[in-house]
Amino acid sequence: MRARSPRLARTLPAQILTSLDAQSLTVPGTAAFARVITGVAGQLRQVHTERDQLADELEARLEAHPLGPVLTSMPGLGVRTAIKILTIVGDGSGFPTAGTSPLTPASPQSPAAPAPRSKAKPDPSAATTP
Repeated sequence: MRARSPRLARTLPAQILTSLDAQSLTVPGTAAFARVITGVAGQLRQVHTERDQLADELEARLEAHPLGPVLTSMPGLGVRTAIKILTIVGDGSGFPTAGTSPLTPASPQSPAAPAPRSKAKPDPSAATTP
């Protein structure tokens, strides 16, 4: 078919459909395959319905949780992430003290804090090698 062949573009689809209707070949197992596909499609539809019901239930439970509105009000934190945080962290009661920051190795109060750096300039003669 040549590019820009409007007459052929009008008649070719009808010819293809007529040829397909004229075919009488039946592949063995077609009916069984159709039954299997129908069953799998029904199961998939049921899984989608259950998933949607579960999502609605989890969203309702998140809205009822005391930290739900706080979590979902944070920018970039949606329902799924808020549910995941509540699942992993819980209500925060497992943390010993709330509102205090931990000491890091770089903290001046930490015993593992590195020694302060010297402000003296390095000796340029020590950097040269013979």
